[in-house]
Amino acid sequence: MRAVVQRVKKSAVSVRGRQVSHIGPGMLVLLGVAETDTPADARYLADKLAHLRIFEDQKRKMNRSLIETNGEMLVVSQFTLLGDCRKGRRPSFVAAAPPEKAEALYLDLVEHVRKTGIPVQTGVFGAMMDVSLINDGPVTLIVESR
Repeated sequence: MRAVVQRVKKSAVSVRGRQVSHIGPGMLVLLGVAETDTPADARYLADKLAHLRIFEDQKRKMNRSLIETNGEMLVVSQFTLLGDCRKGRRPSFVAAAPPEKAEALYLDLVEHVRKTGIPVQTGVFGAMMDVSLINDGPVTLIVESR
């Protein structure tokens, strides 16, 4: 699994002009699921994201996790994160999991994060979405399960 993680002041997802989810301060996670990913990858990444220390403490050091800040998480599926652009001019998506597998592992990750007590919102799997955010920092990281 590959995640682009952004620390945000707020973020939202709309589908066909209608807002379907939004969060306040916390973490926006754009999530790509690979063909080779397993439920163990979902559990690992969920734990990593929940405990990732990217929020500032009193000394302005990135030393606090989403759990410690009582922040929220917005998880948006994005198979294009598995795009391979090394050859030619059009990305190849052969490494991306098929939709049925990707959705199951995406939902698995969301459920594992929720078990930590973090409020989680999601996009709409497979839909064309408009994702808005106000980056905090900006802080943007790539986190992978392998």
